[in-house]
Amino acid sequence: MPTTETDTRQHILDTAQALMARKGYTAVGLTEVLSEAGVPKGSFYYYFSSKEHFGEELMKSYFADYLATMRRIAGDTSKTGAEQLEEYWRRFTDLQSYNDCQGKCLVVKLATEVSDLSEPMRLQLLEGTTRIIDHLEQMIATGRQDGSVGAPEEPRVLAEELYDAWLGASTMAKIRRAPDPLHRALELTRTRLHI
Repeated sequence: MPTTETDTRQHILDTAQALMARKGYTAVGLTEVLSEAGVPKGSFYYYFSSKEHFGEELMKSYFADYLATMRRIAGDTSKTGAEQLEEYWRRFTDLQSYNDCQGKCLVVKLATEVSDLSEPMRLQLLEGTTRIIDHLEQMIATGRQDGSVGAPEEPRVLAEELYDAWLGASTMAKIRRAPDPLHRALELTRTRLHI
């Protein structure tokens, strides 16, 4: 059980993330989250003013962890840009292949659902995915500088196109419950990056 207020707040968010990655945002009620977290129901409003505020904070927490991993990958100067990109896409594939291709990525799971329900949550998704694309752009630019990426396209345009393709592949992997779309996305990525 968490021992501080910050721990309790984060524990609620972590519990909700696991539940919502499986079921979605609207299918998970606050009672279920709090019961699973082992936190009294009355405590929720101490940490969050509403379910929408909770959803915003859930997105922020998810992206903070996700982007920390991307910073670590992009900051590994012992690897070429192409090797950094390969590590990122391998992790993406592993994340989305989890549990019969039902994945753990909240962007894939919640994007279409919450973008229509909550403008603040949509804006958190926009900010988080923009920062993911920023890191991909950085890795592509690094690869072009070190010669490991031969793609002639502008790094930003290529980063956006590849991320879009991977989100689509992740959705199709969920529908088919098979990783084939992710494998095709990886091959497309290697082709587009000329690696």
